Amino acid sequence: MKVMKFGGTSVGSEESILSLKRIVEAENDDVIVVVSALGGITDKLIETSKMAVNGNEGYVDEIEAMAQRHHNMIDAIIADKDKHDRLLAIIDGLLEQLRSIYYGVYLIRDLSEKTKAAIVSYGERLSSQIVATLIDGSRWYDSREFIKTTQKHGKHVLDSELTQRLVRETFAEIPKVSLVPGFISSDECSGETTNLGRGGSDYTAAIIAASLNAEVLEIWTDVDGFMTADPRVIHTAYTINELSYIEAMELCNFGAKVIYPPTIYPVCVKNIPIMVKNTFNPDAQGTVIKATVDNDKKPIKGISSINGTTLITVTGLSMVGVIGVNRRIFTALADNGISVFMVSQASSENSTSIGVRDEDADEAVNVLNREFAKEIQTGAMFPMHAESGLATIAIVGENMKHTPGIAGKLFGTLGRSGISVIACAQGASETNISFVVDSRFLRKSLNVIHDSFFLSEYNVLNLFICGIGTVGGNLIEQIRSQYEELKRTRRLKLNVVGISNSKRAMFSRDGIDLSSYREQLEKAEPSNVDHLRNGIIGMNIFNSVFVDCTASGEVAGLYQALLEHNVSVVAANKVAASSDYDSYLKLKETALRRGVKFLFETNVGAGLPIIGTINDLRSSGDKILKIEAVLSGTLNFIFNEISADVPFSETVRRAKEQGYSEPDPRIDLSGKDVVRKLVILAREAGYKVEQEDVEKHLFVPDEFFKGSIDDFWRNLPSLDAGFESRRKAIEADNKRWRFVAKMDRGRTSVSLEAVGSDHPFYNLEGSNNIIMLTTERYREYPMLIQGYGAGAGVTAAGVFANIMSIANI
Repeated sequence: MKVMKFGGTSVGSEESILSLKRIVEAENDDVIVVVSALGGITDKLIETSKMAVNGNEGYVDEIEAMAQRHHNMIDAIIADKDKHDRLLAIIDGLLEQLRSIYYGVYLIRDLSEKTKAAIVSYGERLSSQIVATLIDGSRWYDSREFIKTTQKHGKHVLDSELTQRLVRETFAEIPKVSLVPGFISSDECSGETTNLGRGGSDYTAAIIAASLNAEVLEIWTDVDGFMTADPRVIHTAYTINELSYIEAMELCNFGAKVIYPPTIYPVCVKNIPIMVKNTFNPDAQGTVIKATVDNDKKPIKGISSINGTTLITVTGLSMVGVIGVNRRIFTALADNGISVFMVSQASSENSTSIGVRDEDADEAVNVLNREFAKEIQTGAMFPMHAESGLATIAIVGENMKHTPGIAGKLFGTLGRSGISVIACAQGASETNISFVVDSRFLRKSLNVIHDSFFLSEYNVLNLFICGIGTVGGNLIEQIRSQYEELKRTRRLKLNVVGISNSKRAMFSRDGIDLSSYREQLEKAEPSNVDHLRNGIIGMNIFNSVFVDCTASGEVAGLYQALLEHNVSVVAANKVAASSDYDSYLKLKETALRRGVKFLFETNVGAGLPIIGTINDLRSSGDKILKIEAVLSGTLNFIFNEISADVPFSETVRRAKEQGYSEPDPRIDLSGKDVVRKLVILAREAGYKVEQEDVEKHLFVPDEFFKGSIDDFWRNLPSLDAGFESRRKAIEADNKRWRFVAKMDRGRTSVSLEAVGSDHPFYNLEGSNNIIMLTTERYREYPMLIQGYGAGAGVTAAGVFANIMSIANI
């Protein structure tokens, strides 16, 4: 024999109630079916009673709407005319009673607890009669005859011993299908209608299952079972196949509304498994709750949360070492019907913080201020301090007690995401770690915990990409083409949640379709740097990375604010790392302090591993003594192309036509780009260097950098003869030109040099870059890094590599 409980959504529509019928009639065993009121009816009964007691005549229309809903349900599902008419007579009789009660409330303007209990009982009494008629051969039972309550502290609580005896007597002989209204009960002395509280239908089913030693208790609802987290917040949440009683209880107590918490205890005592199933998806595996879970390797099973938390702090020097203070706190709250779901106490005993729901906060403060009025008056204690706008989160799993470092990982993960923990609590059983955060960070907290503890199928990195030119466009295409491969081989999901250009920006928490992002961006709202900053910070999304593929100083100016909000930054943009030293250092220190990354490998050498190598050498204790480098792919191309047949002006034109130079080649010829790169390398090598400190020995006269671009192209051939004369001279000495950047123990310079065939730079081809590092360890034989150092594709690949390094944290 099994007990099956169907919730409000399972009897809320024609589709669901017919699914209930199919599920029950497919059972081979005898079953007791417990049903809730039609979905939303209990709330409607309560709302209508408030209208009546306040003299609002609109209550009459609400009653008629409820009556019509039940009539419509009967008309839709009961085809047999005799059954239809008999059922309608029963339903109309109950509805007439309900009208009379509401009318009485309306006349005398009084709504006692007794009357409230009577009113809300009609939801289950109506629905259970409908289901009993729908299922052929079923027999209806009135749960008020065997579910009995008694009064304690002004509240109706279950009389377990009497109820168990009456249940066994009632169901000594049972038909194949028994129908029972859940939730409702009666007082053991007066016989007045009472109830077991919201969610009490689950409790009714558990009481019956435990009393009759059922094989299983099935809870049929509108979800596939317990989820690892709230799927409305975390889209990657999935169904937990097995839970222990303790784990299920912890999750229920902290906001997981799958099962009414008191449901678990009666069946746990009898070791009766609970199966949670979906009425709308009956073939789904569901969740089974039992004493022990086999082959359970995950340290945590799920995450639950309670939004709308207020933390009340009871503090005072008189609390230290005084016995009975906490007893007074909890007794006072309990006597006033206030539930405390979390407690955190300092080891010094001078403060105790308690978590209550927002709606109980004012009353709790008043109760405690009254309880400790004398101590507050004498100054031995302070008035109660209440902090609202908070949320409580719990991670749950019995395996936590077998896994060292769970708490450290939890709080470290939250810290790196910029989430402050206001209070925390962990029991000695180590099955639950609870903590309080600002409610603004609830979604972010849930996502980052779900991701970091491998409850998600994939590790997620959320990307904001600014700039969709050649580098940005290439990067987006690389992400799009690698997306499925990374999911398959690395369990990594690169979720592009924001894309912007100089005019527009778009954001999507669920991710942007990269196959049509340009078309989408054209339709997006206008944007500027302030809008971009506010959009990124406002999303407050976990594991987020800002990727700057622009050359904009304004965009680089966003880095500090983003890092302060725990958004990692990956920059192809050189402005920030080469700007004034103090700003550069502040960015680096902020990233370190906030536990995020500020990466700019592609600032020098495109995709070559130059900055990373310098950092690795220094981290291992080596010291960079000297840097010599050819850092401009454009200039290297120009001086490799120049020959007797190809004059200097033509090489510059070819560099522009082939995409090696900036649209205005004077930017490359001025050496500014090389200076910025040299400054970045020197700083990463450990030296304080500004751009103004670099000695510049340029090869194009200053006047060529003035005037218009047309003037530049018109005047450029005038330099050809001079270059050709000098070229012949160095060619005669078997040398070649290289524009070399140097750093020697902090002294920096850039200049056009002629290098001989014995120099490592002599054979540098095309637009390649080369860097020679002399260190204390690599003094006799300097380290060389050489390769393709220009181009949108390799630069984008370098940016991609930086992103991937963040994913590996």
